[in-house]
Amino acid sequence: MSGVRLHLRPYCLPLCRPWHSAHGVLHVRQGWLVRAAADGCHGYGDCAPLPAAGTEQPAAAGARLAAWSRRAPDCSLPALLATLARAWPSATPAADAACETALLDLQARVAGLPLRDLLLRCSPARRPMRIRAAAVIAVNAMAGTALDLAAALPALPVEQQLDQARRQGWRILKLKLGVGTPAQEAAALERIAACLPTGVRLRLDANGAWDADQAEMMIALLNRLPVESLEEPLRRSDDALLAALQAGARFPLALDESLVQRRPLTAGRLPVRRLVLKPGVIGGLRPTLALARQAQAAGREVVLTSLIESAAGLWASAQLAAAIEAVPAAPLAHGLATAHWLARDLGRPPLVRTGRLRLSAIPGSGFARAVDRPI
Repeated sequence: MSGVRLHLRPYCLPLCRPWHSAHGVLHVRQGWLVRAAADGCHGYGDCAPLPAAGTEQPAAAGARLAAWSRRAPDCSLPALLATLARAWPSATPAADAACETALLDLQARVAGLPLRDLLLRCSPARRPMRIRAAAVIAVNAMAGTALDLAAALPALPVEQQLDQARRQGWRILKLKLGVGTPAQEAAALERIAACLPTGVRLRLDANGAWDADQAEMMIALLNRLPVESLEEPLRRSDDALLAALQAGARFPLALDESLVQRRPLTAGRLPVRRLVLKPGVIGGLRPTLALARQAQAAGREVVLTSLIESAAGLWASAQLAAAIEAVPAAPLAHGLATAHWLARDLGRPPLVRTGRLRLSAIPGSGFARAVDRPI
């Protein structure tokens, strides 16, 4: 297959409600839908840069996409994929990840393989795998900030919604911290925990909002609550301090956006128990899978999460999560149930029911573009 063309289509997708975090507020998600086409077949990738999460700026992403688009017609698909592999680690990870995803999706569709199976063939593991014709992936519910949820809790319908979420199969509820003071958020979390149905735990993300004293104080409180994990507790990454915090926590601490500051990244040397990975931050599906394999071999947990991207990005990330889960390990909920935050989308997102994201055995990522829908 030669003469691959990369078509770029910019989009702007409004959110249903503002997305608050310690990094600020999002009202829309902007990016590019990347379509790789050759011999009448096509594949899709999503470039949704989010600098606060560790990607490049949108202008840099756009320039990189344009450069790949100009180069593609003179290269074969394998040659383009090989060039992308040599470019990692990249200064433009969101753009490179989108192009690689579109090319891998195209390759999987031509080969008649689900994208996850193609990824497994690209990156053999050292341990036995269970390759499944279809995949069911556990996902967490994304409920916004702890302050917002706690403020709504006096209303009986909210408590009923929490219990309904448990009955619908949700076991992990993710909340953002770092938008209020530690004292405010500690009170909010205690209020939420008092209303939390049995069997539901909290996945918390501070997005680097705290200093050392604040992080130590909050972890001491969280040890008394049904907490599943805590992401990015420190404003400034310090391995000795992170190790001490992890030793004092009864749950995994996780690193996410601060991972990009660690080059080269050696998972076995991380002072925490979990890595949170985003292909658009790491630079592609293949490097993310390679890093996940390295982490799993070192005894670290791996969770894949969304950049609040479009359905095109979610489908590819779900396929990657299925490939990561092919190595036997205790299953973890991935952060891929974010489609409901978008007021409109580029296509149908992956189906999520009873706390599970379901993938079929159709070739490629599973994404299909909504034709003639303005984006």
